Amino acid sequence: MTKRDTLARRDTVADPSEAVDQLSPVGTGAIWRLPVTVCRINQFLGERTAGALLERAIAAAGDASKPSMIRDREVVPDVRRSRSCQDFAAPELLAAIDEVLEAVEHTLGVSCRYTEPHYSLNLHNDGDFYRPHQDTSAEFAPRRLLTFVYYLHRTPRPFDGGELRVFDAAMPLHTGTTGKWAERTWRDWAPEHDSIVFFRPTAWHEVRPVSCPGKQRADSRFAVNGWLCSPDPAHRGNDASR
Repeated sequence: MTKRDTLARRDTVADPSEAVDQLSPVGTGAIWRLPVTVCRINQFLGERTAGALLERAIAAAGDASKPSMIRDREVVPDVRRSRSCQDFAAPELLAAIDEVLEAVEHTLGVSCRYTEPHYSLNLHNDGDFYRPHQDTSAEFAPRRLLTFVYYLHRTPRPFDGGELRVFDAAMPLHTGTTGKWAERTWRDWAPEHDSIVFFRPTAWHEVRPVSCPGKQRADSRFAVNGWLCSPDPAHRGNDASR
C-alpha cells in the first residue's frame, strides 16, 4: 500500500474501532512553552567579600533607602513593594561579573561588549513582593541587554519566600489564540546568599512574597539588581566599558 493509499484510507474510516488510524490535528488552543535560560552561580564572591558587602548593604538600608518604584518614576504598592537604595556602590561585584561575562554571553546568546552597568540595592522585608514584569519598556528595551541579580542575606536565612520566579516563554501555535496568565509555567530560584543569576531582560519574572516575622531591616532579603546597558545615545560618542 502506498502512502497516498494510506492517507485515503484514514479519510474514509467508518468503523469506530479503526478510529485510532485517523490523523489528529493539533488543538486550536495549543501553546508552545519554552523554558527561559537562567545562568546561576553560587558562592560568587566568596565568604569574606560577600560578608563585607552584606554589612555595607545593611548600613545603606537605613535612611538612604526609599520605596521602590516601577518604570523608575512611580511608586505602585499593588505592583511592587520593597525599598531601594540607588546610590549603593558594589565595585567588587562588577569586577566579578566582568570575569564571568564571556561565558554568560555565550550561554544566553547576547553580546555585552561596550556596555555600562546600571544597578541599585533592593531589600524585601515582611510582606514585600514584585508582581510579574519584564525589565523592558519603550524607554529601556533598546538599551538593557542583560539582567543580573546578586543575593545577600544573613545566615541562617531570617526570612521565607522571596524566590525569583521566571516564567516560561509561551507562544500560541494558532493565530488568534492566546495563553491565559494563570496557565503559565515557571521555575523558582531561591535567593541564596552570595549567589547571582543572569537572564535576558525580556523574560517575565517576579519576586515572590517574603515572610520576615522579625521585621528587622537587617533581616531583609537583600539583592543588587542591575543591567548591562548599551551606551546612552546622548553619550554615544564617548567610549564605554564593561
